[in-house]
Amino acid sequence: MRMSKWKALLCLAAMLAVITGLFSGCQNAEEGESGDSGKTPVLTWWLIGSQPENLADGVEKINAYIEEKIGVRVNIKMASYSDWPDKINQLVNTGEKFDIMFTNETKYSRQVNQNAFADLTDLLASEAPVLYKSIPQEVWEGAKINGRIYAVPTYKDSSLTQYWVFDDAYVQKYQINVAATKDFEALDKVFTAMKQGEGKSFYPLNLTQGDGFSGLLSDYDGLTLGLQPIGVRYDDANRRVVSVLEQEEVMDRLKMLHKWYGAGIINPDAPTQKDAVKGRAFFSAQGYPGAEVGWQVNEGVEKYDTVQVFGPLYTNGTIQGSLNAVSSNSSYKKEALKLLQLVNTDRKLRDMLAFGVEGTDFEYANSERTVVKRLTDTWQIGNYAIGSYFNLSTLSDAPADQWDQVKALNARAESSACLGFTPDIGDLSTELANCQQTWDKYRYELLTGASDPVKMVPQIVKELNQSGMDKIITAVQAQIDAYYQ
Repeated sequence: MRMSKWKALLCLAAMLAVITGLFSGCQNAEEGESGDSGKTPVLTWWLIGSQPENLADGVEKINAYIEEKIGVRVNIKMASYSDWPDKINQLVNTGEKFDIMFTNETKYSRQVNQNAFADLTDLLASEAPVLYKSIPQEVWEGAKINGRIYAVPTYKDSSLTQYWVFDDAYVQKYQINVAATKDFEALDKVFTAMKQGEGKSFYPLNLTQGDGFSGLLSDYDGLTLGLQPIGVRYDDANRRVVSVLEQEEVMDRLKMLHKWYGAGIINPDAPTQKDAVKGRAFFSAQGYPGAEVGWQVNEGVEKYDTVQVFGPLYTNGTIQGSLNAVSSNSSYKKEALKLLQLVNTDRKLRDMLAFGVEGTDFEYANSERTVVKRLTDTWQIGNYAIGSYFNLSTLSDAPADQWDQVKALNARAESSACLGFTPDIGDLSTELANCQQTWDKYRYELLTGASDPVKMVPQIVKELNQSGMDKIITAVQAQIDAYYQ
């Protein structure tokens, strides 16, 4: 009897030990993912785009690969294109924990001034030397704020080239001379013919509030201020900082947009529409040789015809159009840089991030595994936001030398008159924030054509000046004059 009780007590003790061990193991695993140095680092990476349904499966395979390569894992979090501006502000303003975050010129300089990002200047050479050597020095220069590097620039079509993109079905139907359609007057004739032919419910120019008409202000260097109404015309040798909306050629374009909106050429919900519809008959986009292949897949259109209407042009803003920054609060700064190095130099990883799960979302179309055939159109992480294009496989429908063509495009790029100049906005943060708030009240309606610019622009400029635009222009002009004296 005593022996039975003793055995029972031993069994109970053993069971408790097992349970305690299991609980402890689960606890340690959780600690490892939140920063225990004894466990595999798990890096949180915020990216932009539409979250794939099979993201978890893709990330699982990515983690199996990168853990073997560099001993880290990644937790990819997504924000849609429409939600991204608010999400990126939330991440920075609330101090939400992350390790890597996509950012761009509209936010980058402000976030640096908020001390959101780690200074990578000295770490690059020691922790990511292959990455540092893989990106041209002029691109690194374009990513600097006050002479320091706070993010890894995406080495891709780093110069700005604007394209107009036409669905070939409508090109054939309406006999559009795409190569000759390079200005708003020519585009007006095309849109009018399409509207008359397709009917009331058809919108030749389907816009969203976030983009408006892409490239409308491309010939003005925004100086990385992130405030569209202020800029310097790219070819102005005098480098005059101006109120962009008041410039004659900009007003002419805004008037045409408003005409199209009134004529039903632009969708009436454009000022409130957040997500772009698929299968657009026409759109304006920044691009590069062969980009139409990806657009065809994303839009579900059999064939797109393109015409280059502006560029290529180098500005600090074009280089800062896509960057990945490491959080100043990250416990894994070195590991984050090693991950970004692998992303930017390892073709297999780059393809997994760009195209999804091999065998499900894509397959290789050649034995060298350098050409990809998409099997689905559901993996829509923003490819331009991830890493270099020059270690990325080409799509099967794209030119075999596509990335060589993009490099050549960069080599032909004209430089903005203000290339290399990044304003110090430390003392202008209040004015910039106030101006951005003012601009946000009006820009959706103005840049989609819903508002009459003749009436609206003077009101916008008045309120912008009340918010501090004239002070910003004066201060930045003084900095430019001093920089180029």
